[in-house]
This record gives sequence, structure tokens and C-alpha cells, in this order.
Amino acid sequence: MKTIIITGAGSGLGKELALLFSQQRYHVLLTGRSIDKLLTVKREIEDTGGMADFVQLDVQKESDIVKKIEEINKTHTIVGVVNNAGVGHFGPFVHITEKEIIEMLHTNVLGTILMTKTVLPLLEKQGEGLLMNIISTAGLRGKVNEAVYAASKFAVRGFTESLQKEYANSSIKIKAVYMGGMDTPFWEGSSHVADSSRFRSPKEVAEIIMEQIEHDSIIIESKKS
Repeated sequence: MKTIIITGAGSGLGKELALLFSQQRYHVLLTGRSIDKLLTVKREIEDTGGMADFVQLDVQKESDIVKKIEEINKTHTIVGVVNNAGVGHFGPFVHITEKEIIEMLHTNVLGTILMTKTVLPLLEKQGEGLLMNIISTAGLRGKVNEAVYAASKFAVRGFTESLQKEYANSSIKIKAVYMGGMDTPFWEGSSHVADSSRFRSPKEVAEIIMEQIEHDSIIIESKKS
């Protein structure tokens, strides 16, 4: 069975994409930092007849990524990766702390690059595969109180568009997903969004992504339909 890796799979969009990929008969490898959350998603997938495993993984650490992907590759055929893990800190730019800046750049940018750098050679060896980067509409346009977050997403956009050109003549499909805010716990403790219930649910966003998966660029605005 073909294995697809999903980062940040313990909740939100990562979880919903994991459920949908499992329904398409992929073996889903869930990665994230919370074992409890990953175990819950694994059980949910198995309860619906799918197959899943999980690995606790820090996308900011190349040594951790390389070691664990090498272990996985010994027993599974990795055919794709969904780079979904991300963090956001919002507010006036001058109030964003150095710690918050580093966390956003290391998780959103470095994490995506390092995961891709580790998995792409495996896809090249097979001659086909899927790379999907979950970016954000903050990677399409600047937004008030999102300066560093948008900077991180613009970086991932540039990285993804460059790889799309680099692999244009290959059977490795590289997808850029730009979605607006979703109704998730992502906004808890933040005054940046007053009412996230007006946003689309992660399930709805995941379904739209799968419906449009043949497109190289998928744009999903936050407002409910």
C-alpha cells in the first residue's frame, strides 16, 4: 500500500486531509508533536476501515526528519507528503517577539523545506509522487497584523512555485494550497479573529482540496459558501 505523510496531522486541516486520503486507500503516516492527538486520528481512520500509523516528529530538526523518514522508508513505499504543519502569531509588527518570529520562520518555512528535501529524493527514485504545500492566502497578499506570518507564507509560496517549474516535466505533482482562516482552535487565545465561526470548517476545506487536487494551485477563501 502506498504511504502519504501528513505533517501537523493531529488536528484541523491535517486531520481532515488524513481522513480523506485514507478513504482513497492510502496508508497515511501521521506526524506531529502530540502523540495523544495523533493516536486519536489513527484510531478514527482505522474505525472507518483505513490504515494509518503515526510518528512524533519535529519538522524544525533535520536530523529528526531524516532519521525517521529513513526508518519509514524501509517498510513503506512513500509516494507523497503534505506539508501542513504551521504556526502563527499575530498583532502589530513591533509587538511580535523574537521567539515568535523564529518559531514561525522555523516551522512554516524551514520545516516545509526540510521535509521536502528529505522526501523528494524518494519520489525522484520512484519517478512519481505528490508534494502538497499548505500555504495560506497570507502567501498571496499582505494582511494587517500578519507581517511576519505573511513573510513566512510568501517564502513557502516562492519555494513551491520554484519547485513546480523545476519538476514541470516530471511525474512528481507539486501543489500549492492557499486557504483563508478556518474555524479551528488555531485562533484560541488570539484577539486577531473575533469570531472564527464565520470561517469554513477544516472538513469543508479538505473536501475542496481533494475536489481540486488536479490543479497546481488551489485557492480557498475563508468565508463560508
